[in-house]
Amino acid sequence: MPAHLPFVRVLLLAGLALLTACGANDLNKPPVPLGDFVLGINVAAADAAQVPGISRKVTADEWKTAIETAMKDRFGRYEGNRIYNFAVRVDGYVLAPPGIPVVASPRSALIVTVFVFDDATQTLLNPEGKQLTMLEGVSPQSFIGSGLTQTKIQQMDRMAARAALAVQRYLVDNPQWFNLPPVEGVATGEAVEPPEAEPAAN
Repeated sequence: MPAHLPFVRVLLLAGLALLTACGANDLNKPPVPLGDFVLGINVAAADAAQVPGISRKVTADEWKTAIETAMKDRFGRYEGNRIYNFAVRVDGYVLAPPGIPVVASPRSALIVTVFVFDDATQTLLNPEGKQLTMLEGVSPQSFIGSGLTQTKIQQMDRMAARAALAVQRYLVDNPQWFNLPPVEGVATGEAVEPPEAEPAAN
């Protein structure tokens, strides 16, 4: 069932977001502990994504490739022996367009729903799925508006990388899935703005 997407709220949040220091790509660091996790099936779909008129447009296949690549880059590093499968649905997105004055430049945003499947027990761990909202971070490339400095494919790849990082944080918030001890004081919010993650070069 397509989720209701409050694009006006997302754009307002993105426009009011505080400027924060850019984080380096953390894929060159050891992955966060996820027990015996190893990546199994990794599939994404964007056929029903909602897109406001202001956004640059990319195809569902382009989103599928970008999300699956970002998820593989992040979760393919694990070498455990318990298989977990992912399905990621792109619910909607905004890719900031070019040609808008800097003062009014919107930020890109991406809304996805992730489903996690434990292959060993044949259990869907989150039957309702988990919806995550990613807002574009601030980097030298996006400071004046990514629509002016990046192609739509570059924007999409960056947002896909942020989605994969948001999924990782969601998994960390659910240590019971991986037979890990509870994490004190950790809560997953609906709006996720992780450090700016540089996608791997093609």
